[in-house]
Amino acid sequence: MKQTIFSILAFALLFVVFSCANIGRPDGGPYDELPPKFVKSSPAPSALNNSKKKISIEFDEFIKLENASEKVVVSPPQIQMPDIKASGKKVLVNLLDSLKPDMTYTIDFSDAIVDNNEGNPLGDYTFTFSTGAVIDTMEVSGTVLDASNLEPIKGILVGLHHNIEDSAFVKIPFDRVARTDSRGHFTVRGIAPGSYRIYALQDANQNFMFDQKSEMLAFTDSLIVPHYEFRMREDTIWKDTLTIDTIIQREYTHFLPDHIILRAFKEDATAQYLVKYERLIPQKFTFYFSAPVDTLPVIKGLNFNSDNAFLIEKSLKNDTLSYWIKDSLIYKKDTLDMEVRYLYTDTLGQLVPTTDTIYVATKKVFTPEKKKKKKKDDEPEPTVFLKVNVSAPSSFDVYKNIELEFEEPIIWYDSTAIHLKQKIDTLWTDVPFAFEKDSIHLRKYKLRAYWEPETEFNFTVDSTAFHGMYGLFTDKIEQKLKVRALSEYGTLFWNITGLDTLAAVVELLDAQDKVIQSSPVEDGKADFYYLNPGKYYVRLFIDSNKNGVWDTGLYADKLQPEMVYYYPAPIELKAYFEVTQDWNINLTPPDKQKPDEIKKQKPDERKKTNHDRDRNR
Repeated sequence: MKQTIFSILAFALLFVVFSCANIGRPDGGPYDELPPKFVKSSPAPSALNNSKKKISIEFDEFIKLENASEKVVVSPPQIQMPDIKASGKKVLVNLLDSLKPDMTYTIDFSDAIVDNNEGNPLGDYTFTFSTGAVIDTMEVSGTVLDASNLEPIKGILVGLHHNIEDSAFVKIPFDRVARTDSRGHFTVRGIAPGSYRIYALQDANQNFMFDQKSEMLAFTDSLIVPHYEFRMREDTIWKDTLTIDTIIQREYTHFLPDHIILRAFKEDATAQYLVKYERLIPQKFTFYFSAPVDTLPVIKGLNFNSDNAFLIEKSLKNDTLSYWIKDSLIYKKDTLDMEVRYLYTDTLGQLVPTTDTIYVATKKVFTPEKKKKKKKDDEPEPTVFLKVNVSAPSSFDVYKNIELEFEEPIIWYDSTAIHLKQKIDTLWTDVPFAFEKDSIHLRKYKLRAYWEPETEFNFTVDSTAFHGMYGLFTDKIEQKLKVRALSEYGTLFWNITGLDTLAAVVELLDAQDKVIQSSPVEDGKADFYYLNPGKYYVRLFIDSNKNGVWDTGLYADKLQPEMVYYYPAPIELKAYFEVTQDWNINLTPPDKQKPDEIKKQKPDERKKTNHDRDRNR
């Protein structure tokens, strides 16, 4: 009897412990897939003549806020960041700025409100009230794209100005604001009737105006006039999952414009100043400027003679200047003291001369000593040759050049020591070629020749052919290569329509959105030869200034960035095929042009419930 009572008590205790350890939803029960539901608020939704700065919104279940600082947007914009938090079943908002009279306020939560257990988002939720007697209900919507590559921009601010003067964007905070989602889409709500200018702004300092050149921006050339129209839609009532009961025509209000495209860009750095300088090796020091340098700095040596002391190497953008020091007595100094006179941009935006005294020291780089092999007394020291990078792959493209890039500037070379032979039948025969220094890169040289397809070539350079600035010379170079057959390539011809200018450039892109080849449009055509088989993507930009590169915009001059278009589908190219493709660049809307597979900004995925996760196990 005692044993039976003890067993019953033990079982009861285990039952209690087990129950306490599993206080949540029993396994196998229904999953909550519904978002929180609004219950009540203070003030009431769409309240008029409201003077409360503290807002409380209650839901039917416990909730939490996800990324509130990024997703929640208050309009008109608040200079002091509002205090927004979740508390149990409520969202509490404390507006720290003074309320403006006769103003519609919107608190756009986007999908920040989710239930506490399953994380189901409430969705596109906005709370509205007015400090006056009217609620403004107009809306405008659209998409913000990167002007250079039509990437959707997530999280960028979009703002309206009722003041249509151009200066308002740089002096006055926005009147109404919104923020883009993961598709670059935005909706600005609570707008009063009237005419507006619309902008996008990557607002780094959160003052709701464009006052930093590093901020990405977008603007339109025309005014925005919010309006609406009544439209009809069909609502379907179902008897069950397969049978339609009734289709009802319902009238609704549609707000316009609803497809505004804002092309955002960063202005080129126009303020010129010396960013930094460095001397990584004794023979060279480098100046880095914030913008292209049209006038070279003037250097006066303080502990050395700077007259004709340097060979200057410029970067492609002319914003980086490298000084190769000619005299060993100079570059052997640990520190070079110098006065540098150059142009910089003052507070008025004017280029004015300035002089800095700088001390350029060699950077000490630690390299562990390698163990030297013991050598015989009569064994000579190994020769140190001038390093050169030879670009001449064994499988050679018919349109390429052989390139040589040296570690230091070349002061002399023997052109007769450079040889190119072609294998004809079984004999190696000398063939003509052109050898020249690259027009941009100081230390690069090119060899051009007629590369007969399916033929072997032998490129050689005798030892000591090239002599560098610092006494080194090159070792012997030999590279065999075979030119690829024409049957290995494809050809692509484009017929371009929809252009309102003859100046445009078509670019072939890879799967990483990087340029492989480019071709100017001539008479509405762009041709690409010697293409490897594979998948290509295509971009076109309007080359307004005919410089061959895409150029950004400038707000002060109301200069928009050059227009960019994408062909909306990939092109599959096979070997030995010629493909002719027609392309009307205006046929597809800008936000639908760029193929999804090469977009880096992907739309946010729908959040999975626990039920989804369990079913996928």
